[in-house]
Amino acid sequence: MNLMENVKMALASIWSNKMRSFLTMLGIIIGISSVIAVVSLGQGGQHTITGEFEKIGANTVLITVDSSKAELSDYITLEDVKQLKEKVPYIRYATPVFQVQGQANSRLKSKRAYIIGGTSDLYQVDNIELAYGRFYNDAEYEEGKPVAIISNSAAKSLFKMEDVVGMTLDIGSDFAKKSFTVIGVVKNQIEMFSDMTNEDNLPAIIYMPATTLKQLFGMYGATTQVYIVADSKENIESAGNLAVKLLENRHGNRGREIYKAEPLMKQLDQINNVLGIFTTFVAAVAAISLLVGGVGVMNIMLVSVTERTREIGIRKAIGARTGHILFQFLTESVIISCIGGILGLIFGIAGAYGLGSIAGISPYISPGTVIIAILFSSAVGIFFGIYPARKAARLDPIEALRYE
Repeated sequence: MNLMENVKMALASIWSNKMRSFLTMLGIIIGISSVIAVVSLGQGGQHTITGEFEKIGANTVLITVDSSKAELSDYITLEDVKQLKEKVPYIRYATPVFQVQGQANSRLKSKRAYIIGGTSDLYQVDNIELAYGRFYNDAEYEEGKPVAIISNSAAKSLFKMEDVVGMTLDIGSDFAKKSFTVIGVVKNQIEMFSDMTNEDNLPAIIYMPATTLKQLFGMYGATTQVYIVADSKENIESAGNLAVKLLENRHGNRGREIYKAEPLMKQLDQINNVLGIFTTFVAAVAAISLLVGGVGVMNIMLVSVTERTREIGIRKAIGARTGHILFQFLTESVIISCIGGILGLIFGIAGAYGLGSIAGISPYISPGTVIIAILFSSAVGIFFGIYPARKAARLDPIEALRYE
């Protein structure tokens, strides 16, 4: 008996017991769809994070201060940042990032604010996308001008419109505020959640010169981290090492290992490793249902062997070999698993896109994942189909013919 005849007989058997066959496939369907959904969303999340890091810049290096070893005099000042950009080769942009929480008041509304301060290079380092207006320039940074750039969700919430360039906004703490002129409106990353969250509940994202922020909140003006951007990927390590040496010379703390330079892409590798481990673990847990599905396949094939004992005896009596019987039932087991795998693949992809739309993640369906899913379901069919197939093949034809 050739392969096509085996396939036709297997499909006929499956079709004649549609409900039983579907229930048998259900474990395979649930297992494959769960694994596909989890892996696709995990890979999609990794691609999203990679994209965001690349937007920030593949050439970006984070200079940090080891707070456990540092004294207040070791912290990085605004003058240090200026010297880094002017005196260190290979550095194109440099900025500290100060972050404080405060309040923003318009004539219509008051809103909590997340305020970010830096040099004018923050625009390039953070890859800020302006919807209206402009970012503050070097002169406004040096003079500590009261200018601000706000997120478009904050503009809509505070002013009931997006283009608010030229309007004034009171920004500060609960105890002291200052009037600022809005010079730009930015599309902030928090906007990706605006469809799921009421914009009135989102904090106002506000950018301003670090010098202005320092005056407004009475800050010391030193920080534990500075971002620098090298002029090329080849010069990332050199730029970081030279920046550390300059800071050590300026603060006189060479040998204490106060400062550390780390490319952001190295952090990305660490995040991807953690996400990869988590995705693999969850996928492995979801794959347990495949074992349940495999047991279901074995059980139904044993029932099928029992039901078709007399048929097996007749086939053996007219010359069918043991290998033919084995291959026939193994083919049926594999087809049941493959159909379940294909249905699971379809449901898994649909589920990944459904959950992805809710979570704001675009799932990534790799060809390798699809191939592995199909091969794995086939392997389940072979593994759990071997025992029933061997049992059918070893039936004694005389006893099989006597079976009622």
